[in-house]
Amino acid sequence: MLGVLKALVKAVMAGLLLLVIGVAAINLWILHKTQDRIEHELPLCTTQPVGLVFGTAQWLRAGGTNPYYQARMEASAELLRLHRVRHLLLSGDNRTRYYNEPISMWRSLRHRNVDDALLTLDYAGFSTFDSVVRAKEVFGANRLMLISQGWHLPRALFIADALGVEATGCAVPDDGVEGEWRLRLREWLARAATFGDLYVWGREPYFLGPLEPIRLSPP
Repeated sequence: MLGVLKALVKAVMAGLLLLVIGVAAINLWILHKTQDRIEHELPLCTTQPVGLVFGTAQWLRAGGTNPYYQARMEASAELLRLHRVRHLLLSGDNRTRYYNEPISMWRSLRHRNVDDALLTLDYAGFSTFDSVVRAKEVFGANRLMLISQGWHLPRALFIADALGVEATGCAVPDDGVEGEWRLRLREWLARAATFGDLYVWGREPYFLGPLEPIRLSPP
């Protein structure tokens, strides 16, 4: 009985080791494929017709403004002023009438004097995967600037690559916050899960709907 238990423990440990190695290998591959298309200085971000802004909570649970949200809004408005993008697609979660990321982003950008004609809202961007798929399949955007924190962009670019979208990443300023290491660790796991979404179990977005092409204003 003891021998069987030892063999079982060894098998579990070997499985965990293989899992860790697999997660690390997938992450290194995704980073290698995407890092050269991520710019960390807004004026140097590759010009694209549409900027996809990923939603996040405006407020922290402990109170106060979410710095990740603020950075995305300020950078998005600046990218329009710099003519690095012509239009912004605001994609986020709209799970209840009391939580609406696209509307929050729209209000924040309007407060920053961004013209409403330059904004399109996607209310079904329930995840990074859904946001990128819908940008192409619903809003007809085949060329995108992905706008988010630098540690989030490799996964988003990897998804865009798999969909055949010509995408670049524009990393918003990120001074780091307390506990950010947890988000970065979770992102490593999310990248591995995304590999499975795309190449193993064939994930589909939660909701697509009819084609609603973005109408770009003249340059």
